[in-house]
Amino acid sequence: MTAVAVTIAGSDSGGGAGIQADLKTFSALGVYGASVITALTAQNTLGVQGIHDVPPAFVKQQIDSVFSDLTVNAVKIGMLSQPAVIEVVAEGLAHYSAARIVLDPVMLAASGNRLLVPQAIDTLRRILLPMALLVTPNLPEAAALLDEPPAQDEQTMCRQAERILALGPKAVLVKGGHGTGLESTDILMNQHGMQRFAAPRIGTRNTHGTGCTLSSAIAAGLAKGLSLGDAVTVAKSFISAAIGASDELQIGRGPGPVHHFHATWS
Repeated sequence: MTAVAVTIAGSDSGGGAGIQADLKTFSALGVYGASVITALTAQNTLGVQGIHDVPPAFVKQQIDSVFSDLTVNAVKIGMLSQPAVIEVVAEGLAHYSAARIVLDPVMLAASGNRLLVPQAIDTLRRILLPMALLVTPNLPEAAALLDEPPAQDEQTMCRQAERILALGPKAVLVKGGHGTGLESTDILMNQHGMQRFAAPRIGTRNTHGTGCTLSSAIAAGLAKGLSLGDAVTVAKSFISAAIGASDELQIGRGPGPVHHFHATWS
């Protein structure tokens, strides 16, 4: 059987994040990738110049096309900017009994541009979080989900992970990339306890698409049959290597993308 993962997310016209980063990640990790596009962005390494939301009815049509034909082993959810789109995605995933759902609650682009309207956050909390096997907020996103300031230390990250876990997902990975210090530490929390994933913090500005890449790498591992802990371990190693090799690429005039194909490009 061919491992299949589906990304439900927005398009990044610059190719560094969103649907494009997800499909590159799936391919790099040996998984067939399909997609449901929820929004189009006019975007490059300098920022987001425009957002065009895909009508909910067409999002539903894409879900029906993909899930009625492909045997989907895992789902990654990224940018869902409008409440109506969130509702359609939740209904579609429930209809097709989708499993192994990784939810990356994308709210802000790395450039600071808002990608999720404020009224959609509550819809995300109520409808999608309880469907997720794993939710992967960074520090600002975890804070936004909980209406509190971003964590400044690992103790607070653990407390916020516990609070998000109480909202219904089976597991939470609070990512520490926005933190400080010599290590970038992520905290995985589920009903069995906590696991810490740390990697050296890499000095580069080319980190566009890191969150999309990590969550899609986890989904790829799940699609291949890995346990959640093993999928996170492999994904953490993959994103660390992709960031470490990002300076080999020269893309655009702003913060560039990570190198998804660091292991195969010469």
